[in-house]
Amino acid sequence: MKYRKLGRTDLDVSLIGLGTMTWGEQNTEAQAHEQLDYALERGVNLVDAAEMYPVPPKPETQGLTETYIGTWLARSKRRHDIVLASKVAGPVRDAKRPGHIRDGKTFLDRKNLTAALDASLKRLQTDYLDLYQLHWPDRSTATFGKLSYPWVKDEYTVPIEETLDVLQDFVRAGKVRHVGVSNETPWGVGQFLRHAETKGLPRIASIQNAYSLLNRVFEIGLSEFTHQEDVGLLAYSPLAMGMLCGKYLDGARPAGARLTLYTRFTRYSNPQAEAATREYVELARAHGLSPTHLALAWVNQRPFVTSNLIGATTLDQLKENIDSVDVTLSPDVLEAVDRIHARQPNPAP
Repeated sequence: MKYRKLGRTDLDVSLIGLGTMTWGEQNTEAQAHEQLDYALERGVNLVDAAEMYPVPPKPETQGLTETYIGTWLARSKRRHDIVLASKVAGPVRDAKRPGHIRDGKTFLDRKNLTAALDASLKRLQTDYLDLYQLHWPDRSTATFGKLSYPWVKDEYTVPIEETLDVLQDFVRAGKVRHVGVSNETPWGVGQFLRHAETKGLPRIASIQNAYSLLNRVFEIGLSEFTHQEDVGLLAYSPLAMGMLCGKYLDGARPAGARLTLYTRFTRYSNPQAEAATREYVELARAHGLSPTHLALAWVNQRPFVTSNLIGATTLDQLKENIDSVDVTLSPDVLEAVDRIHARQPNPAP
């Protein structure tokens, strides 16, 4: 395994991070424990969860992912072997956000942040998180596949400074070691850094945003922050929910696969994304690579990626995903990737 520094912290995190959002929905508790055991055996130390998980979010399963991690921690006694990250849900501003958590009043204020953190720690059976992330902004933004800024004036949003002030208290209390953001924009990252510098508030160590061959939007305005300000990317959906494996081409829907089971996931399955996927799959096979390894190794080699958050529903998938850390793409392959990107830029932002 390879390791990279988490922002400006003293934490070294594995280049492959273990995503967990299927645990409690597509994966049982026993399977979750099996994945954790195998991942740690391979050198993975970053485990990423969220109070909202599993996905699709439902009242009857909410929190099961953290609960499964908690029972594993209680059994294994390996809390100090992992960098444990979780996320607090933001406010409900469209139909796809979960309205069942705290009755849909999930603003990033003191009351909600405190309730969320305490509940996560209880489920996880730990007294601290290494990284606590804001799952999405408190304000309306162009995220989760939106193609343009919404230009709406929210009736109420919690100021970023106020949110950071609460997170500061968590750090001082020893409940949180470091903080991060997720699904954030360049303006948002700039504001978090400004308040940290001018007000002495916690500095965000990371940003967890979607990043894959089908979605390179991060490169346009956010990657410069990783270079100039050491806010590392935790890349989620590096396989575009499995699209880049090639298993959904030509309308195929394999039994048990996510896009087969759940019709709500349409972000990566439009015609443009399928056309680009076909080219990436053909490129991989022409160079003797699995499409999965092409997609993951490409993310692994990006200089601004701190950890590549993979998710698997089977041990075979998990093994192949982790094996990507040993794959190095040649300059010829990287140039071919960029040529495809030029023809089909960001088909699934």
